[in-house]
Amino acid sequence: MLYPSIDALLERIDSKYSLVSVAAKRARMMQQNKDERLPKYVSHKFVGKALEEIYSGDLTYRVVRKADAPAGNQ
Repeated sequence: MLYPSIDALLERIDSKYSLVSVAAKRARMMQQNKDERLPKYVSHKFVGKALEEIYSGDLTYRVVRKADAPAGNQ
């Protein structure tokens, strides 16, 4: 059984695509920087740890629109 479940994760993030993107980016950051936000994880792999952070509410994301983006990112 997958922990946390996909249904529980989709209550935190609105789409599967966004969920995969956020989890993958966070997993890369954890692997490179050895940065863990939770005191204890169920998973031993970085992607699983990222999903646990999303489920706990410690990891979120926001959509940046072109009008909101800094001048160098357009």
